[in-house]
Amino acid sequence: MIADPVAFIRAETRLRPVPHAPEIALHVADEATELWQKTEEELGRIGLPPPFWAFAWAGGQALARYILDNPETVRGRRVLDFASGSGLVAIAAMKAGAAQVTACDIDPFAIAAMGLNAEANGVGIEPVQADLVGQDQGWDTVLAGDICYERDLAQRVTDWLFALNGRGATVLIGDPGRSYLPLERLQRLALYEVPVTRTLEDSEIKKSSVWRFRTPGEA
Repeated sequence: MIADPVAFIRAETRLRPVPHAPEIALHVADEATELWQKTEEELGRIGLPPPFWAFAWAGGQALARYILDNPETVRGRRVLDFASGSGLVAIAAMKAGAAQVTACDIDPFAIAAMGLNAEANGVGIEPVQADLVGQDQGWDTVLAGDICYERDLAQRVTDWLFALNGRGATVLIGDPGRSYLPLERLQRLALYEVPVTRTLEDSEIKKSSVWRFRTPGEA
């Protein structure tokens, strides 16, 4: 176990403005592979998932930008940021006036990073280390960035989000065109050109969209 994940994050990342949402700064890594290896060394394990918490991913940047520009989507609301990673979208929601933001992730490093990043941006969020798929705690708005990169995960999560949407929650998805995004169920709200890390993506700019679910009968 890591003795102090906060100290690890402080040592291995730098606080930098988010390219497409410069109102927010995050502790981010310079290079993905090196940090991945250091994380495995710290934990004494191999085969860990990538350090999603250490980068501002394209879908999350798009979603953060949209929320900051359209604060009515979260203002005064109870918000869930699903698979929050760095906490970027959760922080954007608080800056836009959300009443409360829960930021969930299954990675303990992400939980530590969220706390550091929220503190750096002068907001308070509620990090929760849990898989909340299938749960409904009455959130008014549910936000999900970059969740459609694996088939099974995308199906499971989007079915859950669709159900939350159906009972009246505002559900927004940020995505740069991942393979398993269910386009037939969605309507684009905004399109951005987002600067990203070349080591993680296939280009330096990713066209990234914010989506909502279509209503029944909507073309």
